[in-house]
Amino acid sequence: MIDLQKASPLVIYDNRCYLCTKFAKIVDFVAGRRLLLVGHYTDLGEKIRGQVLDSSALEMFWFVDGKTAFGGRAAIIPLVSAIISHSGKAAHHTVDDGACGSECRTAKAVFLRSASLLSHSRKIKIS
Repeated sequence: MIDLQKASPLVIYDNRCYLCTKFAKIVDFVAGRRLLLVGHYTDLGEKIRGQVLDSSALEMFWFVDGKTAFGGRAAIIPLVSAIISHSGKAAHHTVDDGACGSECRTAKAVFLRSASLLSHSRKIKIS
């Protein structure tokens, strides 16, 4: 069982997607490396998905603040708020380059991922 109160705030992203990985790198830079970034397909990411998230987990990125998991569109404002207000120490992590092939790097892929971000939204209370 992962104690999300201690691990928070964290961002869960698709570490097999080139565009999602670039997004995670930008978030990491803007946040001053103070947020924990976790790939969906890492051991920790799979544990968090099994413990907290539901079947829609892989459809979007997630921001977890310890009390709530915000997915997709619902995660944007809490993520920006955490970047502005969080004053913790730098988290120890690396953002892997996406393992996706060239199809993830096209203009169509950028459009589809952006549309996906705006069309998907979830909030899950953490007990």
